[in-house]
Amino acid sequence: MDERFQGLAFGPADILLPRDCEYSKWAVVACDQYVSQPEYWAEVEQIVGGAPSALRLILPESCLDGPNVETDIVEINNTMTRYLREGRFRELPGALVYVERTLRDGKLRRGLVGALDLEQYDYEPDAQTPVRATEGTVMSRIPPRVAVRKNAPIELPHAMLLCDDPERTVIEPLAARKGELELLYDFDLMTGGGHLSGWLLDEATMTQVAAAFQALNSPQAMEKRYGPQSAEIPFQFAVGDGNHSLTTAKECYERQKKLVPQERWKELPARYALCEVINLYDSSLEFKAIHRVLFNVKGKDLLSSLLESFSGAYGGEGPGHILRYIYAGGEGAVTVPDPVQPLPVGTLQSFLDEYIKAHGGSIDYIHGMGVTCDLARQPGNLGFILPALSKVELFPAILNGGVLPRKTFSMGEAHDKRYYLEARKIR
Repeated sequence: MDERFQGLAFGPADILLPRDCEYSKWAVVACDQYVSQPEYWAEVEQIVGGAPSALRLILPESCLDGPNVETDIVEINNTMTRYLREGRFRELPGALVYVERTLRDGKLRRGLVGALDLEQYDYEPDAQTPVRATEGTVMSRIPPRVAVRKNAPIELPHAMLLCDDPERTVIEPLAARKGELELLYDFDLMTGGGHLSGWLLDEATMTQVAAAFQALNSPQAMEKRYGPQSAEIPFQFAVGDGNHSLTTAKECYERQKKLVPQERWKELPARYALCEVINLYDSSLEFKAIHRVLFNVKGKDLLSSLLESFSGAYGGEGPGHILRYIYAGGEGAVTVPDPVQPLPVGTLQSFLDEYIKAHGGSIDYIHGMGVTCDLARQPGNLGFILPALSKVELFPAILNGGVLPRKTFSMGEAHDKRYYLEARKIR
């Protein structure tokens, strides 16, 4: 990695950009979105048609359990190889890309695309690494994702890392310099995803970014933000989105490490994962709740079990954790007084995991109130509406208590998620 970024978990990467294609058809939203809405992915298929597209290089999560998943994976890997052979990509060696995403609501989100060193990332709940997961990893979701990645020659990222930069010293200053940088892309995203622009950083600007990152993550800065206990292992980044994708990348890297001597680990392309860094204090960033929808359950029975599972729980709202629900039979709330978990999502998730294990049914994690309510009102379904987490609590909460319950928060609605555009060779 570039010496200017020595000691940092993030730095420049050999980035691949598609060429000789329509970016508006190439870029598609993160594969883990719209899992319960197959009509969305059908619309994307119609938009893309036979054009070159990242759609041919990813497997929507809704297809992971499909009958043709093995064939789909082989086809994806073959298409990656073909695109490389055809010269479909322009390579930007040792690059960082400054990106601006205009969201559907008109707000501007700024980010920086580069590589995460997976040696400095750990998804375990008690991790003390510079890069840490924000939520618990559902390990059952990893093997099918590993099956997609393990033989893939390239990766396309939808992971976003958060840096805790309240003074806006790293990414925000780049906006003033973009007129001096090479414009790489500038186009509208499909399906109401907004607009995306990107600029290639020059050497002087990369030096500026490296110095700002080094200052932000110095022991002195860490101690000032989080107290003396944080200075020994600086907590540089939290995974804001794409935790399971990074866990998958970590698993694939760990497998490759077993095949080569330790002195060659730095040479492994799989050691790094392409991602975008954004500032926790970016003005566009709003933490959204991730709601729960249960499928193939009996609503009244589930609510009765919920009341019986917690001492003193009662219908209605009061002091404690308020769990609001909606289903075909109506809507309301259950209050759990004196909860053991610090957050309502933890109280609810612990119950749901046990309930599904004992009674069957399935659960999906939904971004957006409207979709949650529509699905929850269908016969056999029940939805829980959860509150959003305050973003300023994120880093201290992880530093002091480890990962949050899975699917605690989302960085925006589904249409605000990262679209696949850049790629990188991993073999």
